Amino acid sequence: MTLVYLLAALLLILALAVWAGLRANQADWGGWWVNAIDGLVRRYVRRYHRQGDAYLHLPDGGVLVAANHVSGLDPLLLITASRRPLRFLIAEEEYNRFGLRWLFKAAGCIPVDRGGRTDAAFRAAVRALKAGEAVALFPHGRIFLDDQPESRVKPGVLRLAQLANAPIVPARIEGVAGQGSVFSCLFLRGRVTLTDFPVIAPEHAHGADMRQQLGELLLGRRPHIAPSPANES
Repeated sequence: MTLVYLLAALLLILALAVWAGLRANQADWGGWWVNAIDGLVRRYVRRYHRQGDAYLHLPDGGVLVAANHVSGLDPLLLITASRRPLRFLIAEEEYNRFGLRWLFKAAGCIPVDRGGRTDAAFRAAVRALKAGEAVALFPHGRIFLDDQPESRVKPGVLRLAQLANAPIVPARIEGVAGQGSVFSCLFLRGRVTLTDFPVIAPEHAHGADMRQQLGELLLGRRPHIAPSPANES
């Protein structure tokens, strides 16, 4: 009888969690249970990490979201700030992490082989962008804090924008407690702010200077991207 009561209690807790998640859900991930997880993530980030109510300003159609990367919490922060599902480019070893692969697969994450064979990931990302989806990535390639000397982002984000003819929405994450960590940041309470910047059109997404400017923007070292000479009056 005790076991029956325990199972009933567990089912009730699960049902309440699903109900709470679906009530807070704001993006359609294609399945009720993934939508429930989305809602629970939003409650956790808004209430525990005190992220404000600001949302990313994403244009319709395929779009790249490029953000600075300060902790393992960052993908959850971007999800919370988006009314659209975000397909993340993530390292293949993270994608295949024990116990989490099913979740990454359900969320549409795109694994990247950081050993150098990135063509398959690029093709998948381009297909997603051309199909009108939103793809998110951290273009410095790893956790990269504001005080690190290098600024320039890796070329992949600009290459994707050109191949898919997709705009880039830069976003900056601040206020995370436990910056530099993968797991402790999930439990340390911060006061998160997430700021997005004007869209970078795909025709401007090229060159070493844009890599430098985008990197500096994401790291808080410049207030905006300089106008393209072709657009200056």
